[in-house]
Amino acid sequence: MTRQSIKEYIEAIRGRYRKVSKEEKGKILDEFTQVTGLHRKAAIRLLNREVGSLSKKRGGRSKKYGSIVIDSLKALWEASDRLCSKRLKPFMPEILGVLRRHGELRVDGRTEA
Repeated sequence: MTRQSIKEYIEAIRGRYRKVSKEEKGKILDEFTQVTGLHRKAAIRLLNREVGSLSKKRGGRSKKYGSIVIDSLKALWEASDRLCSKRLKPFMPEILGVLRRHGELRVDGRTEA
């Protein structure tokens, strides 16, 4: 089955699944797993999920640095011949000063901090 056909099948049986007793839910799950090939626990999650909860929102932490800071760090990293962060950190002020003097990098004080 394709993903789209599984979604259509879920929508078709979701209402019936939520209204029946525990024994009937077991029969519906047996049928669903046999037809789709999905694991039983995955089927339970899909059938209990709300209709609009399939959003494509990015999870995890929010971004700490903006694109200006990241671009500046990449320039520093490339200038240092791609040193690891532990070795790059002590040399960052010196490399930043050299890149500024030669016009390779323009950074304001806030971004530098």
